[in-house]
Amino acid sequence: MNEDVNRYLNGLKKWKSELTMLREIILDCGLLEDFKWMHPCYTDNGKNIVLIHEFKDYCAILFHKGALLKDPENILVQQTENVQSARQIRFTDLPEIEELEPTIKKYIREAIEIEKSGKKVEKKKTSDYEAPEELQQKFAENPAFKKAFGKLTAGRQKGYLLHFSKPKQSKTKTSRIENNLERIMDGYGLNDCVCGLSNRMPNCDGSHKQLEQTE
Repeated sequence: MNEDVNRYLNGLKKWKSELTMLREIILDCGLLEDFKWMHPCYTDNGKNIVLIHEFKDYCAILFHKGALLKDPENILVQQTENVQSARQIRFTDLPEIEELEPTIKKYIREAIEIEKSGKKVEKKKTSDYEAPEELQQKFAENPAFKKAFGKLTAGRQKGYLLHFSKPKQSKTKTSRIENNLERIMDGYGLNDCVCGLSNRMPNCDGSHKQLEQTE
């Protein structure tokens, strides 16, 4: 068993028993244990199959290509509307996991076969996401900003488009665009580290707060 996973589980104040059982169920399916994205992750021939993670109100097993699973029990959850590939099975107590153990194993085995088959989830391209009117207006006002946005990776562009489009009110959309204008001009994504202190580069882990406290 992976020592990083042992430390992770031992450090939990909530969901420890539930995630420990999920770990046992997953390992019983023959997957190898790793620790990625700060959570226990399970692979087959180097390919990510599932991970387990915890939230305030539930814990879950997440299937990396869950959108391709058949889901006859109708238990898979799309975490947010913007998640295209992954799907969760959520749990709120140990008896629930015990009851669903045969189903969980069935879904895991199907996920392994999907990965072996080479099937891939057809994801939306950046061009499929419409830029909000407020962003188009800012592009027209500031050609340099438009050029900088165009230089971002497709993933970073998509992140911003989703972030800018989410609010219902136009003024909130405009505010989000203006608040991130400098980041975009500097070539950073919405969640990129800009202070250089993050232990999860290039992603931000909140280390910038250390700077704020010393100012």
